[in-house]
Amino acid sequence: MKLLAYADRAVELVNTDDHGAGLDRLQSCDDVCRLMPQGWNVSRTAAEEGLDELREARPRLRRVFELAATGRVERATDALNKLLCDFPVSATISDHMNGDWHLHLTDEPRGPARSYVTGAAFGLAYTIAERGPERLGLCEALPCRKVFVDTTTNSSRRYCSDKCATRANVAAYRARKRSDA
Repeated sequence: MKLLAYADRAVELVNTDDHGAGLDRLQSCDDVCRLMPQGWNVSRTAAEEGLDELREARPRLRRVFELAATGRVERATDALNKLLCDFPVSATISDHMNGDWHLHLTDEPRGPARSYVTGAAFGLAYTIAERGPERLGLCEALPCRKVFVDTTTNSSRRYCSDKCATRANVAAYRARKRSDA
């Protein structure tokens, strides 16, 4: 079981609301199905039932990233602990019919959206416990406010993507050139 990969679910869910671009990519059943991990067969009914739950969990997960990224660790862990209480983790074992046995974190009887958020919250908890809260970040390239989990060895990541890093570096270069002129 790759526990850090569960934190990627939190990143993917939070980033469906792209503040910088004013886009919300979690508005329909199709959006829910696209969000779910590959191999999850989500019925239209389950997607419809899970849409509200995902939309309600999204700002709570974002808040954990915001608090951790701004050094308010105790408040971040309090917010995350509340999520963990609301989305308790249970484990199941599966081989997906190919003999490759492994664990999944789930709340399967309550639907795929619930399982998704359960795994996302646990992934953030595991990341904080194993790597530290400073690993949860907010992109520093304005206007982007996407979140990310910093997996670099020296915990130096500042941007959500290479695209944002390049944009910020070019803007800083141009600002220096203007001030020199």
